[in-house]
Amino acid sequence: MSSKAASAPENLLDELQSTLAHGTVARRVEALRRVTDLFINGAVDYSEAQIGLFDDVFQCLITHIELSAKALLANRLAPIDVAPPQTIRTLALDEAIEIAGPVLSKSERLDDEALIETARNRSQAHLLAISTRRVLSGAVTDVLVLRGNDEVIQSTVNNPGAEFSERGFTRLVNRAEGDDNLATCLGLRPTLPRHLYLKLIAKASETVRQRLEAAHPKQAGDVPMAVREATRRARSAKVAITKQTEIAHALVKSLFEEGRLDEHQVTQFAEAGKFDEANAAIAALASVPVATAENMMVESRAEGVMILAKVAALSWSTVKAIINMRDDLSGGEPTDLLACRETYERLRPSTAQQVLRFHRMQQATASAPAA
Repeated sequence: MSSKAASAPENLLDELQSTLAHGTVARRVEALRRVTDLFINGAVDYSEAQIGLFDDVFQCLITHIELSAKALLANRLAPIDVAPPQTIRTLALDEAIEIAGPVLSKSERLDDEALIETARNRSQAHLLAISTRRVLSGAVTDVLVLRGNDEVIQSTVNNPGAEFSERGFTRLVNRAEGDDNLATCLGLRPTLPRHLYLKLIAKASETVRQRLEAAHPKQAGDVPMAVREATRRARSAKVAITKQTEIAHALVKSLFEEGRLDEHQVTQFAEAGKFDEANAAIAALASVPVATAENMMVESRAEGVMILAKVAALSWSTVKAIINMRDDLSGGEPTDLLACRETYERLRPSTAQQVLRFHRMQQATASAPAA
């Protein structure tokens, strides 16, 4: 870096003193344009200390300038990876979307803290700008999902660079009921947890199922059928099974074959919130297919869980852990554990076996090809 380039910001400070103290708004805007030009032309060569100096200058200049000048500055700085961080943060938090929008949607200088602060306190237009970023963490999308309107939600779910926490996915699945576009987009997200996929499909319209089949023509036959609340007859779907689910099923299968799968292990899975592992484990101990257990595990009521658990000869403490896991993952109203315990203690293993056979017969009927 030349000595001229290195000293340019420092030399400019003397000239700025009079502009800041006595200059008109027009002079400030002109000074801002010159400083911006100087920064952009040498941005790749400036040290952190020099970038910090530019940060101070920008902060002073933008205090009393018109909206259009700030918006122009935001558009020019947004694509620059080494843009002055405090200036970028100030622009991002501006109430005017013309100023904040370019930075919120493009600037790599913004950290999650700034994005979350903006998402919590600014307009839907600000949230929409954030939703289009190249990468979105689960912490940021949690706020977008919580506060966003329909346009923000759709934009966020359509963003391939967006990550979602399990809590975020749960809120989205609940919100997708009656919204075919959102339900379809969610159903195509490769990281949607298996139990939430089944819950989504359980309430999906015929339109959504047709869209999912069209998106996966080679596996159309594997897309689950509608699952009625009365029977929960969802079929297993290869397109819905993520790599994470496959790994979980393989782990449980290995533990079972090695004789290391027991009630204690099921409890550990449930207490850790590991639905796939807990589901596969209870299926193995009850000697039923994983798909059958899944259908019973995602029912809105807890009877399916209790039937499987009784067949697997699990104690109430383990059943309680599984029910608590379901409640935590679904985000719904907590289950009446006292009533469930009374039901579970009265339930006879022979009765549970009969109900389980009925469930398996229903699934076999639902999976059979149409005549």
